[in-house]
Amino acid sequence: MFLTVDLDEKRPLYQQVVDGVKALIAAGELREGMTLPPVRQVAGDLGVNLNTIATAYRQLKDEGFLTVRHGSGAVVSSRSGRAVEEGELRRSLRTVLTQFVLGGFNDRDIVGVVRQELAALRQKGTSR
Repeated sequence: MFLTVDLDEKRPLYQQVVDGVKALIAAGELREGMTLPPVRQVAGDLGVNLNTIATAYRQLKDEGFLTVRHGSGAVVSSRSGRAVEEGELRRSLRTVLTQFVLGGFNDRDIVGVVRQELAALRQKGTSR
């Protein structure tokens, strides 16, 4: 599992870890049944507090992306076991799109960025 965090980014470190794990799942780098490294190991690898990683794993568990098995650690859950609320996803997308528009991007630029990010996500999933 390859994660990075940016200490200068506005998002909290635990959220960066959550988003990073979700991106790895979406890209196919982490698949159902795969075990994530222990909290202590990830914290050491990233140079962050162990509670930061524990919080990230707890949020991923609460959102249905991980199952925690005592003695086995955190395991990637089945995608079919998660109910994805389209309305919630659209609200999140609308928030991001609003930020792009306020940042001065036109429709064509925004669509281009979305296509690039989707391509990068798909490419990451095929580079196993």
